Amino acid sequence: MKGGEQEGIKSNETLFQLIETLKQLDGAGVTELATRMDVSKSTIHRHLTTLEDHEYVIRDGQEFRLSLKFLEYGGYVRRTNEIAKQIRPRIEELADKTGELSAYVVEEHGQGVFVFRGIGDNAVGTDAGVGKRFHLHSLAAGKAMLAELSPERVDEIIETHGLPAYTDNTITEADELREELDAIRDRGFAVDRQEHLMGLHAVAAPVYGPNDELRGAFNVAGPSHRMKGDWFTEEIPELLLGTITEFQLDITYA
Repeated sequence: MKGGEQEGIKSNETLFQLIETLKQLDGAGVTELATRMDVSKSTIHRHLTTLEDHEYVIRDGQEFRLSLKFLEYGGYVRRTNEIAKQIRPRIEELADKTGELSAYVVEEHGQGVFVFRGIGDNAVGTDAGVGKRFHLHSLAAGKAMLAELSPERVDEIIETHGLPAYTDNTITEADELREELDAIRDRGFAVDRQEHLMGLHAVAAPVYGPNDELRGAFNVAGPSHRMKGDWFTEEIPELLLGTITEFQLDITYA
């Protein structure tokens, strides 16, 4: 690879790292960004100027933050996903029937991404905003998808992203996770007992497209004091699996 190409790739990596760091810091100045990224202030300033010229960041005094232009691209991705358009009413239906927080989650680059949320009458606030990414092993929806992937793909995801602990209940051992995935395949749905967030339980099941390709998972989450007993282990899973079956019949025979 030629020197110019190497410099171009390194510059691109710095640009993407800058965008990620601005998101993590919720906005920052040149000095803070340079320190956090271990890059010269002149390099940071040059990239910020480019981003500002193209309206991807806005300046607020001495600080920069990401602009709403990123929202435009996120909206575009959702609008052009035909199956996602059909999924949204089902997610809202689950929220209405359970009164809890429902979500459609997909796997991308070995992580889970929240695409849609439904807010039931009794839904509690969580960190699961639309676009939020998380480690697959930490949440019911993530485990539901992992259970449908090949053992080789699961191993690759573990090697790439690890199994960090979100709470004391998170599965952090690969062998234990594999046993859990076997159990999920047997019963057809996954559960999360305060593994992603203390005080929160969740139930999830995988969703397939018309050509039997894994498209994601439906997830229902609520506080552990409500998500318990038969409601948690039988009634919500039955509602969830029934909703998924209806959805998959709709997209197969529409």
